[in-house]
Amino acid sequence: MTPIALTIAGSDSGGGAGIQADLKTFSALGVYGCSAITALTAQNTMGVQGVFAVDPAFVRRQIDSVFEDIRVDAVKIGMLGTAPVIEAVAEALRFWQPSRVVLDPVMVAKGGDRLLEESAVRALRERLLPLATLVTPNLPEAAALLGEPVARQRREMPALGARLQGLGVPNVLVKGGHLEGPDCPDLLLHGGELVWLEGRKVPTRHTHGTGCSLSSAIAAFSARGFPLPAACAEAKRWLERALAAADRLGVGRGIGPVHHFWQLWTEEGRP
Repeated sequence: MTPIALTIAGSDSGGGAGIQADLKTFSALGVYGCSAITALTAQNTMGVQGVFAVDPAFVRRQIDSVFEDIRVDAVKIGMLGTAPVIEAVAEALRFWQPSRVVLDPVMVAKGGDRLLEESAVRALRERLLPLATLVTPNLPEAAALLGEPVARQRREMPALGARLQGLGVPNVLVKGGHLEGPDCPDLLLHGGELVWLEGRKVPTRHTHGTGCSLSSAIAAFSARGFPLPAACAEAKRWLERALAAADRLGVGRGIGPVHHFWQLWTEEGRP
């Protein structure tokens, strides 16, 4: 049967992140994508010009509509924006009980624009984290969830991940892309195991949507039946190639998107 994933996230009018990036990722990896939109953003490669939150009850209606009719093999959660939307999503997850939930705690856009209200961080931590299978914070997001300074050293990542597990989520992928230097190590805390996913930073400024794309790739591989450590490793390898091909797109004047369809498009940009 066709693997199916549901993304619950905000819309990016520039197409590089959010719902658009998630659905592109699902399609690129052979997964049928469904969506529930939590917010509309006026956004491009230069930044976020505006955010319009969707009514929480309608967010719940979208999620229910998908589950009532369609088999969902994995759920990816991205931008939620407000505490009431977080509560609506949490209620839906408790009701439908999907077996695989990848939570990307989106708080700030690539250009620095805030995408999660300060008051919503507590709701995300207390209401949603315990319902997730995996949470995928970068170092600033991990710090915000824990209410502590941002980690600066690789050696801090295991304890950081363990403290996040202490909030109720069984699996944590701490992303090390904010560390100084050429390396980009991610650490998966999978139950009681530590799995390092090594990598090198790709020399491109076109990194818009990397967090969205990585988490949705993990959800896609999970929907296809990959065990969680393999899903994370395959998603990281896929994203590295998407970043390496990003300069070929030439989208926008700012921080452009990764190339989700690097496997399918030719050098000339045509399928």
